[in-house]
This record gives sequence, C-alpha cells and structure tokens, in this order.
Amino acid sequence: MSFVSSLKNAWQQANSLLCVGLDPDPARFPTALAGRKDSIFAFCSAIADATAQYACAFKPQIAYFASQRAEDQLEALIDHIHTRHPRVPVILDAKRGDIGSTAEHYAREVFERYRADAVTVSPYMGFDSIEPYLTYPDRGVIVLCRTSNLGGSDLQSLGISESNDAARPSERLYERVARLAAERWNSTGELGLVVGATFPQELARVRQITGDMPLLVPGIGAQGGDIDASVDAGATANGTGMMVNSSRAILYASRDDDFAQAAANAARETRDALRAAISRHRSV
Repeated sequence: MSFVSSLKNAWQQANSLLCVGLDPDPARFPTALAGRKDSIFAFCSAIADATAQYACAFKPQIAYFASQRAEDQLEALIDHIHTRHPRVPVILDAKRGDIGSTAEHYAREVFERYRADAVTVSPYMGFDSIEPYLTYPDRGVIVLCRTSNLGGSDLQSLGISESNDAARPSERLYERVARLAAERWNSTGELGLVVGATFPQELARVRQITGDMPLLVPGIGAQGGDIDASVDAGATANGTGMMVNSSRAILYASRDDDFAQAAANAARETRDALRAAISRHRSV
C-alpha cells in the first residue's frame, strides 16, 4: 500500500490527525533505562506501543539516533512499528537535500535500509534533488515549505518573480514551493509539504494552493502553535489532510517508570483536542 493510501486509512481508522514525533534524548529518559545499550529503542518502542492507537503517523528524527550512534536502533524501531502497528506509517524526518547522484544514496538509505514509508526533504536545490526519491513510487516525499521555526522567514517569506512571466504576479518563496509541488513535482501522487502550525495564515495559503495534498504540521505545544487555528487553516473538507506533530509534550510527559502510560495520556489528550477542533471547524 502506498504512503498516501496508508495515511488516509490511518486518518479514518484512528479518527486522528496526530503524528507522534520520536526525538529520543537519553538525558531525559527515566532512570529505569539508564545504562541500557538499547535504551533508545526501548524508550521509543514503548512510546510507540503506548500511543499507536491515537496516532495517524510516527515521525522519528534521524539526528537524535545518529548522534548517539544508534542507527541500528532506528532500524529496529521502524521494523518494530511496521510489525506491531502496520496501519501507522513511519515518516523519517531527515530533511535531506543534495544533488541527484547523492540523493540517490539518501533515498536508498531511507527506503531500503530504514524502510521508512516517507521522508522529509529540502527543495532548496530544486527538482533534481527530489526526483531520486520519486523512483520509489509507493513512498512518500514530504517537502519543506513553510517551516515552524522563526528563522524560516529569512528565506521562505521572500518575494520572488519571474521576469519572463509577466502574467504571473510575484509570490513568496514558500508559495512557489507549494505550487511546484502541487503542479509539477508530484508525479507519483505521494508528495506532501511541511507547513508549521506557528504560521496559520501561511498554512491556509498553502492549503489553498495545493488542494488536498497531505500536510505535515509541526509547531504545536512547545513552539506555541495553536490547534484550532491550525485546523481551521489546514484541514481538508472531510476533516483530514494534516499530520499534526507533537514530540516533547508526549515523549517526556513523565520521567518516572510510568513514562509510557503518561505518553499515552498526553497523546490521547492531543488527539481529542484535534478532534474537537475539527468538530468546531466543520460547524462554522
């Protein structure tokens, strides 16, 4: 099953827009895991098992594993999720972006070594840096568009225009990325975009440009994004279309032995808040 098909099924089966981010920081693990060589896998797999029923996707961030020399634990984690929770797609948050020949190897790493269902990529070097990922026609490619961090405005909000296209008015860089993704790059039908909850007006603009394209929406919780504003801006007509990511608020809901149950409670609360926002959105 393709990434987008799996995601649509997950939206419906879990009735959830929640994406659980897996950003493991051993310094914040419960003391029961201290000293274990497989502590990252043990922590993340327990979180996944506890929260899967509330999630439409999982999103491990590769840097948190690589910095701890724990790539083997990342492989084991994705395999664990596929085996135990096959309805929940896994997005490897890698934000790769390099020339085509190098991107071919990054694509192999993501889709053959780690067997992720989707990957985040940077569009800064243009389509030929994205194209190698599209040779895996059932896998998702989620392109950075309007990111949740404050510094994203340094480039993403810049106005641009084409001197040879007087009929097209100038637009923001993030709008150009959204338009290219929706109109020219989406040859497999498996593209999505990253658009931060911290910029709801821009989120609404991206939804306007891209129709029902899936949007990965980071930035709620610790970064200050508002659930209601994000849903109003980014949800599709049927109340889906979004993977609203939450990481730290779920992962570190407790540092005691009940960390997995606390994560489950936090995930359920976030899912329910998203459901309530969808209900309010539809009633407007």
